[in-house]
Amino acid sequence: MDLFELGGRRALVTGSSQGIGHALAKGLRSAGAEVVLNGRDQEKLNRVAAEFGTQGPAVQTLAFDVTDHAMVRASIDGFEATTGAIDILVNNAGMQFRTPLEDFPSEQFQKLLQTNVASVFSVGQACARHMITRKAGKIINIASVQTALARPGIAPYTATKGAVGNLTKGMATDWAKHGLQCNAIAPGYFDTPLNAALVSDPEFSAWLKKRTPAGRWGQIDELVGACIFLSSHASSFVNGHTLYVDGGISASL
Repeated sequence: MDLFELGGRRALVTGSSQGIGHALAKGLRSAGAEVVLNGRDQEKLNRVAAEFGTQGPAVQTLAFDVTDHAMVRASIDGFEATTGAIDILVNNAGMQFRTPLEDFPSEQFQKLLQTNVASVFSVGQACARHMITRKAGKIINIASVQTALARPGIAPYTATKGAVGNLTKGMATDWAKHGLQCNAIAPGYFDTPLNAALVSDPEFSAWLKKRTPAGRWGQIDELVGACIFLSSHASSFVNGHTLYVDGGISASL
């Protein structure tokens, strides 16, 4: 099990004050990693850090807006200079907006691009600059089952998650030679705040259970194992891969 041990390593998880990011940060800490919580609201991050408690590896906070390239660079450079290395990055921050494509507001499309794609580039680049110097690092981008599939009303979101999958391949192609492993996790349909409207819709939930071979919604703790694997020495020769954690939905017609 030493292959999965994360002791002595530090992980930054963007968008980690709730939902999938919160669960992944908690899971990485349970495997021995120090965690750095990120979001825009410092007070909210402080509350989450307090929830994690003082028993176990250190929990730190780093508030910045992932869509602000200059702020991202300054925040990560400053943290590296004053606190220490970020060994693992989980690019989790993201958003959703649902409406038919013919009515999709342009401003929402731009917001999706900035939040779901540009942030992965900005935070990934800022962390990779330091990882390259150390010849080691793990970058895990949170993609989606929509990286491979589409459904009505979310075409721009699907486009952004397809971009995350390909950007992950590009990161691996450029940075593997420097000792980095860059991969993605593609969650299927999980019971999260982002999906609250769908979870509460009996018709959609019934459709999903029929459509998914596992016959149910995913629970966010079921993403933790994949994240620990991709963060650890166990994945030392895994690069540019998108790991679907989706109950089989992407494998089945």
